Amino acid sequence: LRGRWAPKPAAGPHKLRECMPLIVMLRERLKYALTYREVKMIVMQRLIKVDGKVRSDMFFPAGFMDVVQIEKTKENFRLLYNTKGRFTLHKIVKEEASYKLCRVKKVMRGPKGIPYAVTHDGRTLRYPDPDVKPNDTVRLDTESGKILDYVKFEPGNVVMISGGNNIGRVGVITHREKHPGSFEIVHIKDAVGHSFNTRLENVFVIGKGNKPWISLPKGNG
Repeated sequence: LRGRWAPKPAAGPHKLRECMPLIVMLRERLKYALTYREVKMIVMQRLIKVDGKVRSDMFFPAGFMDVVQIEKTKENFRLLYNTKGRFTLHKIVKEEASYKLCRVKKVMRGPKGIPYAVTHDGRTLRYPDPDVKPNDTVRLDTESGKILDYVKFEPGNVVMISGGNNIGRVGVITHREKHPGSFEIVHIKDAVGHSFNTRLENVFVIGKGNKPWISLPKGNG
C-alpha cells in the first residue's frame, strides 16, 4: 500500500468527480499549508468560506462556480475550469464574490404547489421566475440565497463548457440539435471563430449575448 493517496471529498453539493476538496485547494493549489495537520488548523480557525458560509471540514467539496473567500488574506476566488479541464482558482474582486451562477437542472412543484428550481450545486430555490426553465442559468446572491437575475439557454448567449472533451472552453451558442430520448447536441463557436459541439448537459450559460457575467481566467477559454 505505497504511493500517494488522494483525499476523498465528503458528500456535498458537488459530485465526487466534479469537485475539489478544500485540503487539495489549500495544500496543493494555494500552498498555504504543507501538511494535513496544517490544513486542519487553517479550516478549524473558521478562516475559509465557500459561497459565503464558513466550512470547517477540510474535505468539503468545492466545485464549479463556487466562490472561496479567505478574509485573512483578503482573497476571493471563483472555481472555474481552464481549457485543459483542470480547476483554476480564479482571483476575483470583492464585488464579484457576492454572487455566483447556478445552472438550473430542473423546475418542479413542491408541497402546496410551490414552484422551485434545483441547481447544479444542489440548491433548491423557491419561487423562481416562471420564465426560468432547465438549462438556464440564474445569478444567485450567496448571502441571502435569492435569485438576482437569470439568463435563458438560447442561441447567441455566451457559455462555458463544464464537462466532456471541450471542458473549460468558452463560446457562443449557434444552434441546438434536439434529439428526444437521446443526447441533445449544442453547437458552439468560440472567440477565435472555431466551432465545436458538445452535449447539452455539459453547457453552462454564463451571460447574455457575448457579455459574460463573471470574469474569466486568462485567455477567456
